[in-house]
Amino acid sequence: MRPERHRRKYRRGHRLTTRALTGRLRHGIDLLRQHAGKFFKRSLNVREGRAPYSVIHRRFLNGARLTGTHLCILIVAMLVACIGLDTDSDIAIVGAMLMILFGVLDQETAIRHIDFNTLGLLMGMMIIVNITSETGLFNFLAIWSAKKVKARPIALLVALSALTMVCSAFLDNVTTVLLTVPITFSITAQLKVDVKPYLISQILSSNIGGTATLIGDPPNIMIGSAVGLNFVDFLANLSGIAVLIFILVELVLIAIYGKELHTQPDLQEKVMRLNAKSQIANPKLLKKCLFVIALTIGLFVVHGYLGLQTATAALSGAGLLLLITYTRNEGMITKVLSKIEWTAIFFFAGLFVLVGALVETGVIKVLAAEAIKLTNGSVNATAMLILWMSAFASAFIDNIPFVATLIPLIQDMGQMGLSNLDPMWWSLALGACLGGNGTLIGASANVVVASMAAQRGKQISFLGFMKIAFPIMIMTIAISSVYVWIRYLL
Repeated sequence: MRPERHRRKYRRGHRLTTRALTGRLRHGIDLLRQHAGKFFKRSLNVREGRAPYSVIHRRFLNGARLTGTHLCILIVAMLVACIGLDTDSDIAIVGAMLMILFGVLDQETAIRHIDFNTLGLLMGMMIIVNITSETGLFNFLAIWSAKKVKARPIALLVALSALTMVCSAFLDNVTTVLLTVPITFSITAQLKVDVKPYLISQILSSNIGGTATLIGDPPNIMIGSAVGLNFVDFLANLSGIAVLIFILVELVLIAIYGKELHTQPDLQEKVMRLNAKSQIANPKLLKKCLFVIALTIGLFVVHGYLGLQTATAALSGAGLLLLITYTRNEGMITKVLSKIEWTAIFFFAGLFVLVGALVETGVIKVLAAEAIKLTNGSVNATAMLILWMSAFASAFIDNIPFVATLIPLIQDMGQMGLSNLDPMWWSLALGACLGGNGTLIGASANVVVASMAAQRGKQISFLGFMKIAFPIMIMTIAISSVYVWIRYLL
């Protein structure tokens, strides 16, 4: 009897325990449903039983009120995209899709906000640069420059920096430093001089050079595409001040490092014996590349008069170069196309959608109104605010999402009564491009050079770089302020 009683008690207890757990689980699900409902109603700003889904959807599309879940997703996505991590493209794309999935934007509106002219321009120039890099042109130019200054360390600093600046004006900054920095290591090693001053100078020069032209830096490409400014406009308005800033920066660097840059005559003679022409790997391909580059730049100069977009000029040059080089070699065409920085392209596409969400929800209008209120509607004060704000922001975050956000903001300022927007656009371009010189994370080229230096045992610390570069950045922005004030505001 006793064993049977124990078995019955055990079975009864088991049944009671299961029943209790089931009851608790059901109670928990009911509570979850109840609280989830309350959460979403608060998030969507909807009172119980008073707004169907269609009304909620319309509220978001019209941008009447943006609260709760949607606002959190928008802000988090934008902030993470601005950090400039290696996952930029992933974050931007995910953020863009969340905007669509949660009803902040519909698909048609999202696609309308993507600037395909900017994407086309970037892809075209990437193809041209990738093919040209196979010729050995940049190694030739570096050695040729070193020999022209007779391998004197201080003159070499200026020569390599000038080469970096000129290349950055027509090529992507990252591509430029990837091509010029290795040869800088080689030459300085032969001269037995410290490579760090040269690397710091090339970092600064790449961002200064990118400021000078429409295609020199992505922020300029975005501004030109959004506003309708052409290649000649950027040359006329920014190239002169960029050259002046470059000269002054080099003088400051010579004053800082001049006493450290010394070498021996026999080491200079060793560099002078280097054969620059031997660096040209494919002379026939080089001629084709130079022809296409000249033609493409010519199209950039006249595209405004011909009624063409900048993307048309870049893609035409890229298509022509592929046609005359690898027509019968599908493998090489595939190789060139695979070298396009697709992560950057998708990052831009996602970013445009995120900024479009800010525009559609009215956030940009609110920010524009607050900026105008802060400056009392003064064109002068607003231009200075944009210049300095973009410089300091670009020193610590990725300038691309920042510029993407400010472009519609400035456009809304124009709709609110600011009559002269030209100072705003040039202030934004100068601040965003030059501000990247402030810190080691201010621009992608900075990080790339630091990484290349670390691989070779030459560490460039964040604080060490900032100690030199940040005051120089402040100096360049001060010079830019005077320039903008005299040329556009007086």
